[in-house]
Amino acid sequence: MVNPTSDLGENVDPDDAPECATCGDPIANVPTHRVVTWIDSEGAVQYRHFCDDDCHAEWDDER
Repeated sequence: MVNPTSDLGENVDPDDAPECATCGDPIANVPTHRVVTWIDSEGAVQYRHFCDDDCHAEWDDER
């Protein structure tokens, strides 16, 4: 898995890329990639990756 803070805009192998939280597609070399982060009730950092704004808008936000 690629570090979630790394630059995912170029040269990322789909096998190493994070998956979109909505559609499940690998997010490799996608310039419209979005990430949502938050701190959960136990103090741990949580994050979700999205292919684009449409997948982000369709996300069933589990927070």
